[in-house]
Amino acid sequence: MEVGKEWGKLYFCPTPLGNLQDITLRTLQVLQEVDFIACEDTRVTLKILNHYHIRKPLFSYHSYNLREVSSRIVKLLKEGKNIALVSDAGMPGIQDPGMELVNILEEEGLSFEVLPGPSALVVAAVYSGFSFSGFTFLGFLPRKKKERRKILEQLLYLPQAIVIYESPHRVVSALEEIEEIAGSERRIVFLRELTKIHEEILRGKLGDILGILSQREKIKGEVVLVIEGEKIEKQIPPEAERLVKSLSRQGISPRQILEVVSDAFSISKNKLKEVLEREKSS
Repeated sequence: MEVGKEWGKLYFCPTPLGNLQDITLRTLQVLQEVDFIACEDTRVTLKILNHYHIRKPLFSYHSYNLREVSSRIVKLLKEGKNIALVSDAGMPGIQDPGMELVNILEEEGLSFEVLPGPSALVVAAVYSGFSFSGFTFLGFLPRKKKERRKILEQLLYLPQAIVIYESPHRVVSALEEIEEIAGSERRIVFLRELTKIHEEILRGKLGDILGILSQREKIKGEVVLVIEGEKIEKQIPPEAERLVKSLSRQGISPRQILEVVSDAFSISKNKLKEVLEREKSS
């Protein structure tokens, strides 16, 4: 469907995770210029708007009124109105009804724009330092244990880190389930209330973090978990294998060979022993 020339545009506007100063100048400009603002909770959004002296008509858009309000948004856009969509915190369209709205706008041929800005997902991934091989974002895990288990078993053995959103009252049980699959030695980062007054970041082995959280009577706030990917032993490059064989044929002791080649190529000695054993048996 062709976009109508007189139709309006919807803007996906990221809002601060906690600290109100994290809002972008561009988001503030859009919020000041649009005709309406669709939000999850008007009370939460009003705190931001009042802080920046912005006054606009608000209406709620959440999972319980998705169909009804989506129709209203489409109608307003076709009347030439511009609308900003915000979530309570972070980027709308990630694990919230904004995902559905993207598809509706596409089907209706309506114009929309996604503004860059705060996102708990990106902040958590950077804090972890685990994303050398990339990362997989799971959002909230399925409530059904069988589905949840299947997903975790598929992904916890991959080299990519995993980023999960979790509710505070389920986070301990989620970590216990992850520990059953990945073991207590797997490194994780637990992030709670990002950028807020009571921000907390715990990093370490899964068993240690689980021990800390299990002792608490209650966990409050928004939680993000980042689980390090499975470490895959580095493959031996052909140059390292040739060097092992060459030194062995020169009569160099296995101990010296392992020391030299391990340091030169950053490969574990156990892995190099396999090459030595093959060389001896050939």
